[in-house]
Amino acid sequence: MLKILNTSQIRELDAYTIRNQPIASIDLMEHACDAFVQWFADRFDAAKKVGVICGTGNNGGDGLGIARILTDWGFDVKVWIVRGGTSASEDFTSNLDRLKSRLKPEEYSLSADWSEREVLIDAIFGSGLSRPVEGIYAEAIDRINSTAAVRVAVDIPSGLMADQHSSGSIIKARHTVTFQLPKLAFFMPENHPFVGEWQVVKIGLDKGFIKRTETPYNFVTRKSVRQIIRFPSRFDHKGDNGKALLITGGLGKMGAAILSARGALRSGVGLLTVHVPSVGYNIIQTAVPEAMASIDPQDHFFSVPPDFQPYDAVGVGPGLGQGHETVEGLRKVLSSGKRMVIDADALNIISAHKELLSIIPKGSILTPHPGEFERLAGHWSDDFERLRKLIDFSKHTGSIIVLKGAFTAVAVPSGKVYFNSTGNPGMATGGSGDVLAGILTAMLAQRYESKEAAILGVYLHGLAGDLAAKERTMQGMIASDVAEFMPGAFKSLAG
Repeated sequence: MLKILNTSQIRELDAYTIRNQPIASIDLMEHACDAFVQWFADRFDAAKKVGVICGTGNNGGDGLGIARILTDWGFDVKVWIVRGGTSASEDFTSNLDRLKSRLKPEEYSLSADWSEREVLIDAIFGSGLSRPVEGIYAEAIDRINSTAAVRVAVDIPSGLMADQHSSGSIIKARHTVTFQLPKLAFFMPENHPFVGEWQVVKIGLDKGFIKRTETPYNFVTRKSVRQIIRFPSRFDHKGDNGKALLITGGLGKMGAAILSARGALRSGVGLLTVHVPSVGYNIIQTAVPEAMASIDPQDHFFSVPPDFQPYDAVGVGPGLGQGHETVEGLRKVLSSGKRMVIDADALNIISAHKELLSIIPKGSILTPHPGEFERLAGHWSDDFERLRKLIDFSKHTGSIIVLKGAFTAVAVPSGKVYFNSTGNPGMATGGSGDVLAGILTAMLAQRYESKEAAILGVYLHGLAGDLAAKERTMQGMIASDVAEFMPGAFKSLAG
């Protein structure tokens, strides 16, 4: 896992690295500048005219060092310094002295002309900002945002606070190049217009300190998922790979049953039974011949679950509807005590009948999208409040909550949150969540612990989506493609 540290921890990490490697602060800054320029030169041609706008703190020092190195690499660079009455940091002053032999920075004023600059690098404020910017800084940020230039932020967009909701003037970057570890703010949907696409570059901060530092927030990496996943053994049989039950589908919504079933089957489950109303019997037997069918007494909707005894895990929700008999059927499902995945209409029923929260089996996986989560947990004013609600809801229910979206967040009852690193906008299509419900049910049936099942299933779901987008484009892909590319996702992790 890649840890997500708060600003105080990042300052401690910097200081510890300087004391114990040992390395001078200005040399650590040089590492950061080198890493930024390596990233920058891989994406922008040296013919581009570059402007660097610096504050007078250490982020500004980064900007001055970046400008010097870009100049040495043959870029056409101009530098502006925004002075708002704050004193200059020692490293800023050192890098200013180093830069003056290459080019002369200009003092920022309203007359500053950025019209010829094709790329503007923002190095005004770093991650230590704790209040909205004002005065000349806000003016400069607003002017930068009004240009047609590509905007690239150094470490974090100026005006954006790393650990809390931000307001006021904030750089709207197309790219953010952050140092060593991502910032929590990057995972909040409200901040995407400011952060754009972000990339972590390593600058040599102390790995031992990072490993020892506790944080509730983590970014799931390929390496961490490979430590979770189990691959088949030669002597495995279908019973070893788990028996799963999916309760899903209804009149006009049998597609949800098919998609969730295909997601489960493509995820390694040994035996799958799909419980559907009688209207879906021929459909499920034809569309998913590998699955067994269990038939509900009702023709068009779910009402009575089958015997749970044979199954290692249960998935419930996609396409169920919310009628009275379905509500009572869900009550019986929740009372079974089985580890389960609760999705879609099952979540909507629980939202309307909050007494059901108390009988959700501990260790269950709930998979709401933001609208469903709001109905469960209540309204929030910003995404940081939503994150707090997510953590509290997981603790309260004793369940793993998978809040779907970009960087899908997996919250566990211990208070930890795991942000997913795979997936793409092409997965924002009807049925993608049904496939995920099937994948997660299969993981539970294969006897993964609930937390591991959620982290692994979400990662594989996103990875399959990435493979599908690469082959079929984000615009052209559909939910069935995600299930179809699950074998490729497993193959990728095995390599």
